[in-house]
Amino acid sequence: MTNPLLTDWTGPYKLPPFTEISDADFAPAFDAALTEARANIAAIADSADAPTFANTIEAMELAEEALEKVAGVFYNLAGADATPARQELMRDLAPKLAAFSSEITMNTALFARIDQLWQSRESLGLGPEQARLLEQYYQMFTRSGAALEGEAAERMREIKQRFASITTQFSQNLLADESGWFRPLAEDELEGLPDFVIDTARAAGKERGQDGPVLTLSRSLIVPFLQFSPNRELRRIAYEAWTSRGANGGETDNREIAAEVLKLREERAKLLGYESFAAFKLEPEMAKTPEAVRGLLMRVWEPAKAAAEADAAKLAEMMHADGINGDLEPWDWRYYAEKRRVAEHDFDEGQIKPYLSLDAMIGAAFDTANRLFGLEFKEIDGPFYHPDVRGWEVSRGGDVLAVFLGDYFARGSKRSGAWCSAMRSQRKLGGAPVPIVVNVCNFAKGDPALLSHDDARTLFHEFGHALHQMLSDVTYQFLSGTSVARDFVELPSQLYEHWLDVPETLEKHARHYKTGEPMPMELREKLKGAATFDQGFSTVEYLGSALVDLAFHEGAAPKDPMAKQAEVLREIGMPHAIRMRHATPHFAHVFSGDGYSSGYYSYMWSEVMDADAFEAFEEAGDVFDPETAAKLERFVLSAGNSRPPEELYTEFRGKMPGVEPLLKGRGLLDPAA
Repeated sequence: MTNPLLTDWTGPYKLPPFTEISDADFAPAFDAALTEARANIAAIADSADAPTFANTIEAMELAEEALEKVAGVFYNLAGADATPARQELMRDLAPKLAAFSSEITMNTALFARIDQLWQSRESLGLGPEQARLLEQYYQMFTRSGAALEGEAAERMREIKQRFASITTQFSQNLLADESGWFRPLAEDELEGLPDFVIDTARAAGKERGQDGPVLTLSRSLIVPFLQFSPNRELRRIAYEAWTSRGANGGETDNREIAAEVLKLREERAKLLGYESFAAFKLEPEMAKTPEAVRGLLMRVWEPAKAAAEADAAKLAEMMHADGINGDLEPWDWRYYAEKRRVAEHDFDEGQIKPYLSLDAMIGAAFDTANRLFGLEFKEIDGPFYHPDVRGWEVSRGGDVLAVFLGDYFARGSKRSGAWCSAMRSQRKLGGAPVPIVVNVCNFAKGDPALLSHDDARTLFHEFGHALHQMLSDVTYQFLSGTSVARDFVELPSQLYEHWLDVPETLEKHARHYKTGEPMPMELREKLKGAATFDQGFSTVEYLGSALVDLAFHEGAAPKDPMAKQAEVLREIGMPHAIRMRHATPHFAHVFSGDGYSSGYYSYMWSEVMDADAFEAFEEAGDVFDPETAAKLERFVLSAGNSRPPEELYTEFRGKMPGVEPLLKGRGLLDPAA
């Protein structure tokens, strides 16, 4: 019987035949694809012909087509709709794929061909994108250990395989803790909760097979519960369950894994001649050095901490007025911040949500893309990989640019958070079909689904990443879409968030789901007035995580990461009532792979640019200014990694920005300064 993962996909847009694929198809498909990829790489490395850009670099670009095809489907499904079989295969695949990667990047014959091309690059007559691709391949091989020999080379292979296995285990442990915990809620424990939180809890109970409402660790449920529940003891129980993910002892405890990950990273960096993993990791990024990262983070830390401490004093006063003595605790902050927001801004999340239905916000994101970039969206029929998933054809001027899939609702089989991925990335080489771009979120399901303002911001954020993929216009997949420096990749996503709150968007799309009436001007003004509310808290909890991440990787790997975490937070004076956004045992950005290791700062690095970039539209006098949008597409969204990011941003804006627009946007500038 033919494996559907390995056939030519002939349906509309050449989408994967989801209904024909079973879990049993993945392992043999990976085996066949790996065999084919190995043969293709061997043919390149062992060729008797002198190396050329075409027979070496371009050939490598196409050598793993079947493997990328299978992996594109599998890893999207494994993250968004896990099954025991998929999790088991992920554990099996991790060391196998790491070994395969090492075979390539540490293949001496292959590296010799790349090195020869690199040394003679000035005489090859390469175009700008080709020169960039050669540079990126040479950098990838050298940074992967291609120049290592003997015991050092063998140890590097061992490190990569072990690293792949334990980071996969970290992710699966976290998912197990998140999906395994729930607490039934008695009717009296629903007191004080808005209807939308109660409805979400009842829906969660139904999903868990319970007779009544339950509290889960889904962010779309636990955060509003912490905001609105007057039951302090229950808030404490919920908060501690949420923040202790990965640190509950037993098989799913991630603390030892975190320690080993840090040790392996340090060893890897030392093998390559770097003094620390942070020095190694940051070298190709915009920041370049740990010192530059720390400088940015600490520049923001002081005003953020001052704002948070001032807010904490006010929240403690409110708590004491309720007859509760003692210190303000982390499980108190969101509850009293919400009460303060209502008191000071007359702003209630429950007033906003009826105007932010999921369908309306999808429409707002699409309409913004149409006004800025001329994109058109036509919903298409599935079936897709899950009944919740929706799909759209994305076109411009009659040309189909991509297929966009939206998977918006929380479920037990989906890891937490929100992300953008591609089942198939953009490229021109080899005549590839259109990209398949996926946004995954964890919103509470409802009829209709109503979003918080934070949820709506998340939707716009992830769609900004999707635009980076869909508008990519490069020849080589290695350079396409979001394949950019880690501290540049968040620019499109964070910039796109700005359009959620512009008056034109709210007036057109923020309409009551029952009446169709637009959000009243009074409510829009309240939303605007509360935009920088509690920014001390959100900035401090983020910076705590970013500074701990940096400290983990700047020097020798700590034997006890939890002790190191405590030390860093103590040194910076972390306020008592605020904890890190992501504590070490559930810090998936850092310990589920290498993506954001030494790089969690990148959200703030990109925010410096996104605040400045949106000012370009404001300076043009129109937040939908077509000339500014065209420049943004040309130099950021379509360019991928075809040029260094600082060059691309400077082409767009004329200069690199300072930190002031970020502080202004977060309301952290001293008005007297």
